[in-house]
Amino acid sequence: MKTISGTYCAVGRLEDFPPQLGRVVQVEGRELAVFRTSDGQIYAVENRHPHPKGGPLAEGIVSGHILFDPLYDWKIDLETGLVQAPDTGQVSTYPVKLDNGTVLVAI
Repeated sequence: MKTISGTYCAVGRLEDFPPQLGRVVQVEGRELAVFRTSDGQIYAVENRHPHPKGGPLAEGIVSGHILFDPLYDWKIDLETGLVQAPDTGQVSTYPVKLDNGTVLVAI
């Protein structure tokens, strides 16, 4: 698993992240895509598609903890960052926690 962790930074309030949709946030010079699942879990991944042609991940739609990418029809596990078969690849994931309704991402 390729997880980046370190100091937690506030990226917004829980209500700023609509369920099943992505939102782009900038944290210490990094562009992240933050997703809130229908069960209230929050995930943060690097906002860069692992496909050779690249592209943003924040435009994807979430079902469960899987991100469905509209550009290349890839499925990415938000917990591990792994692209699901038959495709291959991985995106960096970042630990997320909530503190009194504030979403914090570790960088």
